[in-house]
Amino acid sequence: MDSAEIARRFLRFFEERGHTVVPSASLIAEDPTLLLVNAGMVPFKPYFLGQQKPPYKRAASAQKVVRTLDIDEVGKTTRHASFFQMLGNFSFGDYFKDQAIPFAWELLTRPESEGGFGFPEDRLWATVYLDDDEAAEIWRKAGVPAERIQRRDLADNYWHMGVPGPGGPCSEIYYDRGPEYGREGGPIADENRYLEVWNNVFMQFQLSAVRSKIDFDIAGELPAKSVDTGMGLERMAAILQGVDNIYEIDTTYKILERAAELTRTRYGRDGRADVSLRVVADHVRTGVMLVADGVLPSNEGRGYVLRRILRRAIRNLRLLGAGEERYMHELTAVTVEVMGRQYAELKADAPQIHGVIDAEEASFLGTLRTGTAIFDVAAEETKRKGRATLAADQAFQLHDTYGFPIDLTLEMASEQGLRVDEEGFRRLMKEQRDRAKADAAAKKTGNADISIFGTLLEKTGKVEFLGYDQVTAEAEVIGLLVDGAPVPAAGAGTSVEVVLGRTPFYAEGGGQLPDQGVIRTGGAEVEIVDVQSPVPGVVVHRGKVRSGEIRVGDQAQAEIDVERRRAISRSHTATHLVHRGFRNALGETAAQAGSENSPGRFRFDFTAAGAVPPSVLRDVEDEVNAVLINDLRVNAFHTSQAEARAMGALALFGEKYGDTVRIVEVGEYSRELCGGTHVASSGQLGLVKVLGEASIGAGVRRVEALVGLDAFRFLAKESVLVAQLSDQLKARREELPERIEGIVTRLRSAEKELAGLRSAQALAGAGQIAESARDLHGAAVVTHRAPDGTSPDDLRKLALDVRGRLPGDRAAVVVVAGVPGDRPVVIAAVNEAGRDRGLKAGLLVGVAAKALGGGGGGKDDVAQGGGVRPEEIGDALAAVERSITQTLS
Repeated sequence: MDSAEIARRFLRFFEERGHTVVPSASLIAEDPTLLLVNAGMVPFKPYFLGQQKPPYKRAASAQKVVRTLDIDEVGKTTRHASFFQMLGNFSFGDYFKDQAIPFAWELLTRPESEGGFGFPEDRLWATVYLDDDEAAEIWRKAGVPAERIQRRDLADNYWHMGVPGPGGPCSEIYYDRGPEYGREGGPIADENRYLEVWNNVFMQFQLSAVRSKIDFDIAGELPAKSVDTGMGLERMAAILQGVDNIYEIDTTYKILERAAELTRTRYGRDGRADVSLRVVADHVRTGVMLVADGVLPSNEGRGYVLRRILRRAIRNLRLLGAGEERYMHELTAVTVEVMGRQYAELKADAPQIHGVIDAEEASFLGTLRTGTAIFDVAAEETKRKGRATLAADQAFQLHDTYGFPIDLTLEMASEQGLRVDEEGFRRLMKEQRDRAKADAAAKKTGNADISIFGTLLEKTGKVEFLGYDQVTAEAEVIGLLVDGAPVPAAGAGTSVEVVLGRTPFYAEGGGQLPDQGVIRTGGAEVEIVDVQSPVPGVVVHRGKVRSGEIRVGDQAQAEIDVERRRAISRSHTATHLVHRGFRNALGETAAQAGSENSPGRFRFDFTAAGAVPPSVLRDVEDEVNAVLINDLRVNAFHTSQAEARAMGALALFGEKYGDTVRIVEVGEYSRELCGGTHVASSGQLGLVKVLGEASIGAGVRRVEALVGLDAFRFLAKESVLVAQLSDQLKARREELPERIEGIVTRLRSAEKELAGLRSAQALAGAGQIAESARDLHGAAVVTHRAPDGTSPDDLRKLALDVRGRLPGDRAAVVVVAGVPGDRPVVIAAVNEAGRDRGLKAGLLVGVAAKALGGGGGGKDDVAQGGGVRPEEIGDALAAVERSITQTLS
């Protein structure tokens, strides 16, 4: 039975039993907490959480799922896969255990000729939660003997979402594959022999505090119990097709088989080759499904998941002997063919899918070429120094800068008789994630694959930076890129990246923003707005061609914006001085943790246990400005790293330095390792004004300050502002704090009194509002818009007050909406008689909040929600009335 038929039978079985067949949702999760759909129930999560009212009581689906948590296990085990399909049937307050279990048993054991899966009854086992006697009894009645029903604990047979909400015991169905697969004793003895095929989750309880998988509080039983089941299609296919693992089923094996043909590898002969073939088959399938759903390779988020999966597939093809051959196109075609039987859109979208995957393959093969050349240099250097281990920072640079996989580095090192410092590499990777450098890396590489810049570096050598001494320079255009791709020329209006053989432009780095300016050739002018160094030794000038056409090989005149450079240089020198000032004030533990130097303004991050007192800020500001008055000489020079340390030069936290470093010193006051540009003497800064400090994370503070004319203008504006306040309040400058404090105190008192009056006014109309109740199918219904400015607390009080005034012997619903500030709030209250008739405040609030563009929820008797569209309040109240009518009719 092929995979498509398994899915068809499952869906048809439940459709015949009143379930709505719901098409698979996109792999791109609507849930903002998820990158990708990672479980079959994810599209139904809002229904289970009570955030939305389900449009059906019963549903069934075959949902696409991607999980990469155990990606390193793919190919090594018989059950791990990055993409799979989850068949599921769902009940939203309709049936429960007494129907879910018989449904599962019937479908599994019914003969294939009658539309079932034909499992022998004597090879099926069931597990239930420890005290779930109800489920155990239903299994016995269905036909499972007591000795094949096993009880398991919270870790195995209890389910919840990891947050407060629905949860409950689950019951799993296992298939006994026979003694050749392991020992006897049921699932608790051997889950390799006894393979899980179906999990039934019974959402029975409302969980409150959820601390872990096995540690949570149960608030009580749910008013409407639900069912969520999951059957892995690939695992079912492995059993029904009589193969040992999910890689050998009809869909995946055809990809694996083609990969083996292309690489002239025989599956089943070599264990390591088998793992690589399984990885290729799994990852190509996953990549195709992700691209089909709109995911594109990138360096962050779901795009990074896709890039990693595709590159793992390409690398494993290389391990199988693919070399420089490009096989992804053919493997993609096979995947589209076999998966297209279930997902017809794959065939229609095949050209786009091929385009994305082919481009990623070409890009990565270029990366491999560049990385291999760099690895060879690193390996030769390691051997020359008599070492047997490639340093962690070299392996990390290959991975981080050139996209070279660590397992490929390990393989190539082994071939040359070297080891790799894996522990150090993992540590550097963790530090990189902690510092969240992904965005900065993406900015540096732009749209181009980094291997393009590596190729330029190999061809032309390191770009010479002239900007310490020159603001203009003549140079040759050695490279042009448009939309990340190399081009021979670029005309007027084109956004372009220009690489020169030498340049006065400073590339962003070390906290200093890049230079801007212009590049002119004999026939073109390019305005430069950004400069980056994506690869050490390469400087990329980004801008737009204003006139003419610039061509590779042109002689060019590069000229920076001198005023911008001077302003940035003042900020950079000021950062050094402020750094020294804080160290003097707080001790040497106040280490720099980052900075940004922009024209006239800078920010400085440093380590500190807590907030810096205002008095310290003033002292540091005074000390720095004294240095400015003394007009100390700024000197820059190169020396060895050892000599720099001996001189006490400060190094930027997290930066890596070579054997030769550049030191910038301001008199004897400050001395730091720095590659940036600076003023000639401290007096050129003019003035430094510290604006304040704040926390930006645990143990890290940020100071922001102005320098030069910007600082002077700020103080001038402050002086004018203080003079205006002094004039308006008829007080001397030194009296202003006390005078303003008195005004604020009186204002707060008046606001409190006004809030009390507004609350009393809102509640005073409760009787009249109650009298306006309408009859909807025997229920008293009040929908009311309160005056704007009514607080959420007053809206809640009003709703409860009105509900209390309605007759208690009939169903009553009160929904009150208002706009306390700039966003609408809605409160729903339902009495006991209304709840008995199926009306729930939480669901009604959800209906209203959806119309308002927001969300909400709460208990069945009273709930609160909100949104972002106050102009839709009328429509929201009308939607609530329609929902009430639908429930009661």
